[in-house]
Formats: sequence, C-alpha cells, structure tokens
Amino acid sequence: MELSDANLQTLTEYLKKTLDPDPAIRRPAEKFLESVEGSQNYPLLLLTLLEKSQENVIKVCASVTFKNYIKRNWRIVEDEPNKICESDRIAIKANIVPLMLSSPEQIQKQLSDAISIIGREDFPQKWPDLLTEMVNRFQSGDFHVINGVLRTAHSLFKRYRHEFKSNELWTEIKLVLDAFALPLTNLFKATIELCSTHATDASALKVLFSSLILIAKLFYSLNFQDLPEFFEDNMETWMTNFHSLLTLDNKLLQTDLVSNAIQFLASVCERPHYKHLFEDQNTLTSICEKVIVPNMEFRAADEEAFEDNSEEYIRRDLEGSDIDTRRRAACDLVRGLCKFFEGPVTGIFSGYVNSMLQEYAKNPSVNWKHKDAAIYLVTSLASKAQTQKHGITQANELVNLTEFFVNHIQPDLKSASVNEFPVLKADGIKYIMIFRNHVPKEQLLVSIPLLINHLQAESIVVHTYAAHALERLFTMRGTNNTTLITAAEMAPFVEVLLTNLFKALTLPGSSENEYIMKAIMRSFSLLQESIIPYIPSVITQLTQKLLAVSKNPSKPHFNHYMFESICLSIRITCKANPDAVGNFEEALFMVFTEILQNDVQEFIPYVFQVMSLLLEIHKNEIPSSYMALFPHLLQPVLWERTGNIPPLVRLLQAYLERGANTIASAAADKIPGLLGVFQKLIASKANDHQGFYLLNSIIEHMPPESVDQYRKQIFILLFQRLQNSKTTKFIKSFLVFINLYCIKYGALALQEIFDSIQPKMFGMVLEKIIIPEIQKVSGQVEKKICAVGITKILTECPPMMDTEYTKLWTPLLQALIGLFELPEDDTIPDDEHFIDIEDTPGYQTAFSQLAFAGKKEHDPVGQMVNNPRIHLAQSLHKLSTACPGRVPSMLSTSLNAEALQYLQGYLQAARVTLL
Repeated sequence: MELSDANLQTLTEYLKKTLDPDPAIRRPAEKFLESVEGSQNYPLLLLTLLEKSQENVIKVCASVTFKNYIKRNWRIVEDEPNKICESDRIAIKANIVPLMLSSPEQIQKQLSDAISIIGREDFPQKWPDLLTEMVNRFQSGDFHVINGVLRTAHSLFKRYRHEFKSNELWTEIKLVLDAFALPLTNLFKATIELCSTHATDASALKVLFSSLILIAKLFYSLNFQDLPEFFEDNMETWMTNFHSLLTLDNKLLQTDLVSNAIQFLASVCERPHYKHLFEDQNTLTSICEKVIVPNMEFRAADEEAFEDNSEEYIRRDLEGSDIDTRRRAACDLVRGLCKFFEGPVTGIFSGYVNSMLQEYAKNPSVNWKHKDAAIYLVTSLASKAQTQKHGITQANELVNLTEFFVNHIQPDLKSASVNEFPVLKADGIKYIMIFRNHVPKEQLLVSIPLLINHLQAESIVVHTYAAHALERLFTMRGTNNTTLITAAEMAPFVEVLLTNLFKALTLPGSSENEYIMKAIMRSFSLLQESIIPYIPSVITQLTQKLLAVSKNPSKPHFNHYMFESICLSIRITCKANPDAVGNFEEALFMVFTEILQNDVQEFIPYVFQVMSLLLEIHKNEIPSSYMALFPHLLQPVLWERTGNIPPLVRLLQAYLERGANTIASAAADKIPGLLGVFQKLIASKANDHQGFYLLNSIIEHMPPESVDQYRKQIFILLFQRLQNSKTTKFIKSFLVFINLYCIKYGALALQEIFDSIQPKMFGMVLEKIIIPEIQKVSGQVEKKICAVGITKILTECPPMMDTEYTKLWTPLLQALIGLFELPEDDTIPDDEHFIDIEDTPGYQTAFSQLAFAGKKEHDPVGQMVNNPRIHLAQSLHKLSTACPGRVPSMLSTSLNAEALQYLQGYLQAARVTLL
C-alpha cells in the first residue's frame, strides 16, 4: 500500500464504517481492514491519519485501530511468518514517541499503550534509544508532554514489580536507572517546588499532583526490591507527614492522593517492625476518628456512580478495582490495624457503629448514609482474610456477624418494596456475599427468596448484586464436597428463580449483564433435572439472546456464560432423553448458520464446541445437516485463527468418532483435506499436539483401507518434523501416536512401515526415541496406550525375536517397566520455549474452553485392556509358550534385578509363568 492521499481517503472511509451500528455496514469494513493489515505501510497510513486527519473521530478511531494492530502483530512468533515488515517496524519506532507526546490525551493513551506493547518485545535490545528520547522530553516544561512520558514509562516498568529475579532483569533495571534515576529525581524536586508556587491554583495543582502520583509509581517500580530499606530510617518522619496530611480537611485533597496516603499507612501498620508507631492509644484513636471514619462516608461521587454509572460502580466494588478509592483504602487500613490491635480498634469502632445506627433509626429517609457507613465499617472490621471465590475466609471473632445480619441486614431486605433505599439493599446483599461462610445455613436459606425477589429491583446495582449473591451461594461447598444448598432445598423456588433471572435481563441497562447470565448458568448446574420442564422456554430465550448479541458481541464474559448455559441445557436434557438432541439442533442451527455465514469471530469457537457436544450425543451416525457442513470445516481460512483450532479439532474428532464410515464412503475426496489440516498443525510448535489429536482419531476410527495410501506420507512428515524441530511436547505426542498405530494395525505393520521409509529405521526409533524418552509420557490414558503398544512390539513382532532388533528387546521391556513404576520424567531442555495458545499475541479470539461442553476422556484400549501390567504378563506368557526357553533366558541375562522383581509381581498377579 502506497503512502498516498488516495489510500488515506480509502482508509478514512473504511474506519468510519467500522463505527456504524449496522452490522451490514460495519462487518464488511472490519473484514476489509483485516484483509489489508498485512500490507507494507498499513500501520504508517494509520499513524499519518491520526496525525493529519481533520476529523477527531477518525483520529481516535485510527489510534485504537493502530494499538490493536500492534497488539495482534508486533510479537514475532517462532515458526510463524513476521506479520510486520522490518521497514515498517523501524519507521513506527522512529515516529511513535513524538507523535504520542504531541497528541491529545485520548489519543496519547492509545499510543502510550502501543509503545508499551512494542517495548515489552523490543526494549532494550531492539529499541536502545527509547529511554534517551523519553528523558529528553522532561526538559520541555510542558506537563501534557511530561505526563505522557511518565504514563508510558509506568506502563513499561511496572512489570518489574512482579517478575522473577534474574540477572537479565537486574541488568535491564540497572540500564533504566542509569538513564532515568537522576532526571526523574530532578523532575520530582522541580514538581514539588511548582506545587508550592501554585498552591492557590486548583487546576495547576491537579496536573502537578497527577505527575507526582506517576513519579511515585515509577519510583516504586524501579526500587521494588530496595524500597523497604529506603524507608526504614525515615519511617517516623513519613508517618508524621502522612498522618498530618490526612487529618486536614481532606475534601480539599485529590481522592487518589488521599487513597494513596491511606494505603501507605495500611501497608506500614501490618509490618511487625513498625508496630511501635501505632501502639499509643491517642494515635490509634486519632487514625480511627480522623482518617478512617471520614473516608468511609458514601460521598456524592459514589452516589452519582451508583445511579448513573452502575457498571463501573459494580466493577469497582465487586471486582476489587476500587483500589484507588478512599473507601477501599480506609477498609484496608482497618484490616491492617486489626492485625496487631484488634481489641482496641474493635472497641473504638463499636461505639461509632452504634451511634451511626441510632442516627439512622431517628430518620431513615434522611440518615440512610449513616447506616451505609456502619455496614461498611462492620464489614471492614470483621474481614480478616478474604478471597473473591470464597468471600471472607477468616473473621474477627469480636464481631457477632449473625446478630448483625438478623438485626440490621435482613429487615432491609424484607421491606415491602425492592426499590426502597437501593444503596442499603445493595449493602445488605453484599454482606450476604462476603460473610456467607460465617452466617448459619438456615439464615442463608431464609435469604434465598429475598434475593430472588430483588432480581426485580429497578436499580442495576441491586439486581446485579442479587444475581451475584445467588451465584456465590450456589457454589458453596458443604461436607463431602457437595453443594451446601441442595437442588431439593431449591425445589420450591425453581420457577420463580428462572422467571426472575430471565426477566432481569430485560431490565434497562442489564440486557447483557454478565452476573445475571452467570447466575443462570450456576442455577442450571445446581438444579440439574429440575429445570427440564422449563427447557423449551429457557432455550427459546437463550437463542433469542444469542441472535441479538451476535450482531455486535461486546461482553466476553456474558457471552461465555450464555454458551455455558446452552451447553448445560443440552447436557441435562439429553442425559434424561438423548432423542431430545434434535430439538436443540432445530432451535440452535439457524442462529449458528447465521454466525458462521457472518463470520462472527468471537462466537465461532463457541459454536464449534456446542456442535461437538450435540454431535457426540448422536449414536454411531452423522445427520445429513452435519455432513453438509463437513467440507467447510476444512477450509484453510478457518484454521488461520488461533482460537478456532482446539474447538475445530474437537469437532472433527466428533465427526470421526460418530461417522468415520460415512466420511470414508460419502466424503472420501475430503480425506486429503483432513490430512492437510493435520500437516498444517504438525508444522507448528504451538499447535502440533492438536495435529496429533486429529491424527489419532483418523487412525483409530477411519476404515484402514481409506487411509492406506496416505500412511507412509504421514510418517515421513512426522520424521521430517522430528529432524528439523524436535521438542519434548512433540516427542510425547509422537510416542502416543506410534503406539496407537501399533495397537490398531499391529506391531509388524509398524516395523514394516518404518523400515520401508529407510532400512533399519525401526531399530533407530526404538533405540533413540522409544527407549530413552518413554518416561516423559504423561496422562493415564496416554501411558496406557504406550504400555499396550510396547507390549505388542515385545510379544507380537517376530523380528524382535530373531533379527538384529533382538538386542533391543530387554532394554525395551526395562523401559516399559520403568513407565509403570518410575516417576514421570518432566524435565524440559533449557532451549525449549513453548508458546501456549493463551500467550499468542494479539486480539485474535483466544480459545475459551466451555466447561460444560467438556469432552469425556476417551480410552481407545479401554475395552481391550483393563490392567496394562497384567496384560504384559499374559502377553509374555503367550510368547513364552510359542518360544519355550527364550523369554526366561533373555530376562536372566540382561534385565536388572529391580525390574525383574517388578515383573515377577506382574506374573504372580496374572497367575501365569514363563516357560
């Protein structure tokens, strides 16, 4: 693509179309951009647009598109083509920093993110002048520019906080410190002085404080390992300063400055060697009264977020992303103080809680914020240890949680209207979520109908919390690892629960509410066959929702739980009545066809998983509707997307398991296409295991005559890959495959095909691969396949008894006994670096495994062999009967004593002897 005005104009038009809400206009534009992004100069055209376009919306759109392009394509993956040409990479790095710093903040943030992504891959080796370029900008005096540099540096260096120590990491940090430490310190001093100069200018202070916070974050990242030592000598001074700062009228101070200062106190007070700084009763009382209580208040900004920005409020409150809020910081400080001063702190706050509740009781409609603060304070006091999955795992024994629940939480939830005092309703529901492990089960059962009722609340926060609380209660485990709340206990509520959950999805602002959809999924999982009477209505509503969101998928978690719910509906219904599978296919296939035709990339991996689940329910036949789709599944374009590979392989395996004969007769011309997929997968280090899954299914299920002509070429491809790029993962998969082949076609056929490729190759494979590497095989079924295959080589392959291969017989038997008795060899050579599917770069739809579409582990030798040790003993007995004297002779001369002892045990267990 030339850097021409015509191409800039074309790109502008297509970017505009990507913003169109109509999928018929938007999707073709997205497709076009996807098709040209591999062209040289494409990223430079985007950068030119965001610099020169007169339309702000195009500048922003170009910046987001550019960032996502970098995210998808910058990383160079081994064995895969370089997606960005070198000249474009050089030009991007030469221009992006000045362009980022001269852009408005909205665009600056996108370009800063892009620089961070590039920096993660290229800094410092391939981008050595990045630091110099950034440091030089500190001299500009323009805090828009300076903050842009600081923001970018923070996103680059924050990884130093959590990376493992290594010489390589320390070398990089030293390089950064040498270039960055002095300029950053000088900038810090200059900014502090400017704060004094502009002490009365609120707008200037806002900018300067944001710079100070970024500088502090950078300081933290760059000194992460040495920070405690730095503070050690000056801690009392720091404490005094922060305490003084926080006892000012802190309405004048920025929220993030206050929350950071409180977080500092919280981190200090829970360290044993600073305990003495808090022991004075006056200090404790002052912190509790003047720092914690005022910052527990529900502020106007909180109320505004609760009512007008519910999604962000929920995200901050439930998912813990409120780390920078005053309330969260105050809560952390309470927990920190309780570590060493639980009794005194609980005593101080008990008085406050009682007085707040009394104020509320005087005039609830006016004083409801007092009760909100009281609940928040009790929650902070009582929570000693907490996880998102289990709620509070350790509670303050000085706080009577059940009494507070019965007296102050339940009455709010039992009130006539679900829409009255919504903040207190949300508080009450959150209390149930947090302390569910510390409230008696009978009280939880009383709460369930109240929560179901609150699914109808108009407040998005209230009905979302109700859904989330129900979902958490349904996952709680009792004795024997069964659910604490049983399906039988839920029986009276099934209909109203399902009705209210689906109704909640129709409430304004909640049409794609992930918490509600997750509660639907969890309800299905708990209730099991109790939901069958409601399935026709449920699957209709789920299908309608799927069709609606497929027009513009925007909520990944919601979509995932929706597909999980569909899978559960199928599993539960078809377990009771397998013939019902046709009803699901009838309901779903129209929407699935539309998703596939419109290439809705986010949903295609899910569709393949649901189709696999449906197809596996059919017994030994493939319906014509599936066979019509089969050729399309082999199209190369589908296999280009990383996220499609695991579910597509699973779907093709389902085709082979249920209808290999149909494929062999009605679609024989597609077998080369099937093997073409295998060839593509086997060439990739990231996906070779998927290639083996497919190959194993072909070998296991396809009629032998249908693959005869391809067998030798399959082995040649595998040997080429072994020769060119041998990895532990590949060898493990290769070992399973050759043993499965041996089981299917016989040991002699395995020896013959190896030796037809190259004379004596069978011996080389035994000596160089099977014997030394078999200990690396992992997985119960995989080990069993290898054991049965090797047993066949030992006992059903005549050349092993009367040719030069005989010398390998005993070492092979010893390796097999080692597979049974020795620990798995999980060592991996230092030079192997695997790229997991989750780690592949970019925004391509990652594969999201549906838990409830999961495939049962398949044992291809399950009906043939139960105990592989007994099977070995019986097979050796049979061989010794055919060749009297040979087997004991070979064992006594070269099998080591320990292995021989194990073998004697197998023979005794099988009640056989060797002749």
